[in-house]
Amino acid sequence: MAVRIRMKKLGRKHRPFFRICATDARSPRDGRVIEELGTYDPMIPETDARVTLNVERVQYWLGVGAQPSEKVAVLIKKYGPNGTHLQQQKEAIERLQQKHAMRRAAAQQAAAIAGQRKALREGAEEGAESATAEDAADAATD
Repeated sequence: MAVRIRMKKLGRKHRPFFRICATDARSPRDGRVIEELGTYDPMIPETDARVTLNVERVQYWLGVGAQPSEKVAVLIKKYGPNGTHLQQQKEAIERLQQKHAMRRAAAQQAAAIAGQRKALREGAEEGAESATAEDAADAATD
């Protein structure tokens, strides 16, 4: 059996996502796979953070004679064992994690502010209702 390391397309329209898989060369692109070795998400803005590989398993499959497709060969050369872009990949992943952390903090802060505003509005409405009730009571006694 000839084994190829190639990408399996997932995702939806205008939002592609790929799994890097070891598969029989005769099987269709999105067909049954032998093993999943990583992912490739071309929609991530940081170019070097787009690929995640299980380096040990990639090295195993290459060792037993699996042939990578052209695109996967480039990805393995950059991000696989002894890759040329491993340091850039680490830095890009750290930048993405910092961005996500900042977005989460901003969302939590916005939610807290919205909760405070809601509490103030409810407090103001209760104060207005009690003032209206007191004015009605004063008018009734007059």
